[in-house]
Amino acid sequence: MGAFLAVYVVWGSTYLAMRFGVESFPPLLLAGTRHMITGLVFFPVLRWKTGIRPTAAHWTTAAITGFLLLCVGNGGVCWAEVTVPSGVTALLVAMVTLWMVLVDWLRPGGKRPSSRVFFGVFLGFAGLALLVGPTHLGSSGRIDPFGAAVLVVASFAWACGSLYSKHGELPGSAMLSMSMQCLAGGIALWIGGLLTGEVSRLHFSAISMRAWLAVAYLIVFGSGIGFTAYIYILKKSTAARVATYAFVNPVVALLLGWAFAGEALNLRTLAAAAVILGAVVLVITAPHRMPAPEMEPAPCPSEA
Repeated sequence: MGAFLAVYVVWGSTYLAMRFGVESFPPLLLAGTRHMITGLVFFPVLRWKTGIRPTAAHWTTAAITGFLLLCVGNGGVCWAEVTVPSGVTALLVAMVTLWMVLVDWLRPGGKRPSSRVFFGVFLGFAGLALLVGPTHLGSSGRIDPFGAAVLVVASFAWACGSLYSKHGELPGSAMLSMSMQCLAGGIALWIGGLLTGEVSRLHFSAISMRAWLAVAYLIVFGSGIGFTAYIYILKKSTAARVATYAFVNPVVALLLGWAFAGEALNLRTLAAAAVILGAVVLVITAPHRMPAPEMEPAPCPSEA
C-alpha cells in the first residue's frame, strides 16, 4: 500500500517540480541531470549494500527500460512542459493507462481487451481531441498541439517500457534496478541534450534557487522514492492495477498547478479531465478474465 501511495501522490507533485525546473534548465538536461545524479549516488551504495552483481541481462533490461521510461517518457514530459501547463501534462500522461492496455494486448501472448475497455480507450482519445480541438471551443484556448503530440509519444514509450520492465530480467532489489535505469536513462538524455544543442544553452549561473530545489525534489522524491515504488509494484501487481496511478496523478497535478503556478482550470480543461479520467476508470475497473494476484505487503522504499 505504501508503494502505491508513493506513486499516486508523490508522482502527482513532480509535474509542478518539472514546471519550475524548466524555467532555468533546458528540458532534456533537466531530466538527464535528475536521473544521472540519482544513478551515480544510489548505484554504488546499493551495489555494495545488496551484494548483487548485475548481469549482462540485467543491464540490457535496464538500458532498454531506462531509454523508454526515462529518456523518451520523462524527457518528453519535461520538453512538453515548456509549452503545456503541468496539470494538463499530467492529464495527458494519464493516457499511458490506455496505451498499456493496447500494448499488453499486442505483445506476444497478450490478451484481447473487452468491449468495455475498447470503449474506454476510444473515450480517452476523444478527451485528447477535446484538449487540442478548435481554439475557441467552450471559450477556452486549446493547448499546444505539438506539445500534446510529444506527450502522446512519451506516454506510449512509458507504456512499452513499463511492460518490458515487468517481464524483463532485473536484479531482485527494486532500488538497485531503479539506479541502473536512472544511469542508462540519464546518459541517453545527456546525449540527446548534446545532439539538440541544449548543452550550449545551459548556464549554471542563471539557474534559479527554485529550479535547483525542483531538481533536488525530483531526485529524492520523484526518482529515489516514486520510481523505486513504481518498479516494485510493476513486479508485484498486474498492469491494470499499476496503471491506476494515472487516475490520481492528474488530480494532484491539476490542483497543485492551479494553487502554486497560477495555471487556469478552464471549461475545456475540466471537460477533458472528466472525459479522460472517466476513460481511465472504465479501463481499470473492467472485469479481467484471470484473477489478479494478491498484493504482497509493500516495503518502505528505502528498504526495497
